[in-house]
This record gives sequence, structure tokens and C-alpha cells, in this order.
Amino acid sequence: MADAVSVESLSRNYGDRLALDGVSFRVSAGECLGILGPNGGGKTTLFRILVTLLTPSAGRACICGLDVTIERHAARRRIGVVFQSPSLDVHLTARENLRHAGHLYGLSGASLEDRVVDNLQRLDLADRADDLVKTLSGGLRRRVELAKAVLHQPAVLILDEPSTGLDPSARRQFWQELQELRRRTGVTILLTTHFIEEADRCDLVAILDRGRMVASGSPAELKGRIGGDCITIQCDHAADLSERISRGLNCRCRLVEGDIRIEALEGPVLIARLMNAFAADVRAVTLGRPTLEDVFMQETGHRFEGGGALKEEVG
Repeated sequence: MADAVSVESLSRNYGDRLALDGVSFRVSAGECLGILGPNGGGKTTLFRILVTLLTPSAGRACICGLDVTIERHAARRRIGVVFQSPSLDVHLTARENLRHAGHLYGLSGASLEDRVVDNLQRLDLADRADDLVKTLSGGLRRRVELAKAVLHQPAVLILDEPSTGLDPSARRQFWQELQELRRRTGVTILLTTHFIEEADRCDLVAILDRGRMVASGSPAELKGRIGGDCITIQCDHAADLSERISRGLNCRCRLVEGDIRIEALEGPVLIARLMNAFAADVRAVTLGRPTLEDVFMQETGHRFEGGGALKEEVG
């Protein structure tokens, strides 16, 4: 399957600060890739390079085989873009916003009107088509943004934090619309996000932290790297207790910002042993299957939101 997006050793400096550091990945036609990372991880810089708004300091990025730096104008015609910040004119109607977007891509006449009507209907906006955008809810505005981005039938749809500011219900509905669009048109989707559950919906995930891509693969593959269960222990003296648990139960412990974390093949069994031996020292204990946040912590040594570094493993 041909690459819809290819990124090779991409780097970007802002003065002395390295915002992207040798990032590489490929996305096949029709796939959905989520770029997951905390604020400041490099997601927006990568987004701006891919949509031709920023020139990389080194490396290469291509959309449908077109270099986004050398063949910028041709690449732009292959992409649809949904920015994190609103790009609609709130003093125009939804229909007028789409119509003006079509003009920018050289569309006009009956062909443009047909596409406007079709996109408004498919995104369940037909009954609000002639309402001013400023009267629409956040979720409806986001769907107008999506309808505008795909009006010219792009091969690749690139979205920057598309669910930011939406309530959970609007976020779910937006994702349903996005997946239906992919099913119907075969468009390749690349999005940046700091929502773990959003990345879990993607075919592939690339995890960025401090400008580096620390892991990539399907959500299942990434979580499979951890294996077993994840146990988190809250206590008052984590360093001392982690050493005693390591010695007494023969397991590895990690300190994560005041909590103890253990990865175990049989979590419930280990928790029973733990509570039998150290119940007086434990305030709370939780058990869960590995998540992408666990993958992030394993690969980076700190919490997803940029907390302090993990201390060395004990045991």
C-alpha cells in the first residue's frame, strides 16, 4: 500500500531550542495515525510542517509523494486541514463558510453547490446550514470545520487537537463523523492529540515527547510491550516501602511522583501478597490493564503531563 504521508528524520529548531528531533514515520493510504503527546511535546510544530506553514530545519516530509517544502503548492491541494484554533468566519452562515472555502480551491458553480449541500447533509448540518456560525454550539462549529476541510476531497486530512474545547458528548459525535468520513471516502487521517482515549481510536499511534518520537505502532502493540497488569500504590513513604516490597516480594518497583508502580503478569495475586505483608503502609492500591499512558511513562520516565522523572527501578 502506498504511503500517504512519509516523514524522514524531521527536525526543527527555534533558536537554541530543538522542538523536533529526528522524527520519522509512515502512514499508508486510508490509515488513521494519532500523534500523541503532552503540551510542548512537538505536536504542533510537526503539524505546521505537514500543512506547509513551517519549514523543517532538517529532514523531509511528503504528502502523497510530494515534498511539503519543495512542492508546497501541489501538496496543499492534497490535504484538508482542521486547525486547533477556529478558522470559521462567525459572521457568515455555515453554507457561506463552505462556499468561500470552495472558491479558494477553484471550485464554483453547480459543482461547488453540490459539494456544499452534500457535505452539510453528510455531517448532519443541513438544518443549520443558513444559521450564522456564531449561533452554533462548539460541537456544531467543529463539524462545519470538518465539512470545510474535506470540501475539495483531499487525499489526506490533518487535524490539530480537533477535540480541544468540546464536551465529552460532542467529542464522541465528532469522532463518529470522522470515522464515517474515512469509511465513506478512504481519506487518510493524521491528527495530533493529548487525549489518551482519542489516540486509542486510531489505527496507529506515534508518541512524541520533548521533540522525540519515543514509540510507535498500533495501540494494542504498544500496550503489549508492557505485558501483564499495572499496579499503583499510594502511600506516605514511597521510597522506603518500594525497597521493602522489592525485597519481600521479589518484584521491580518504580517511583512515579510519590506513588509506587509495579508491572506484574498476575496483578490480583501480587496485590493479595502485597496487602498481606504491607497493608498498614498502603493508603490505596489500584489495578488496571496497560494503557497508552503507561506506555508513555515506560518510554519517557515521567508522567504524561510532564511530571517529574521516574527514579531508578528498585530490585
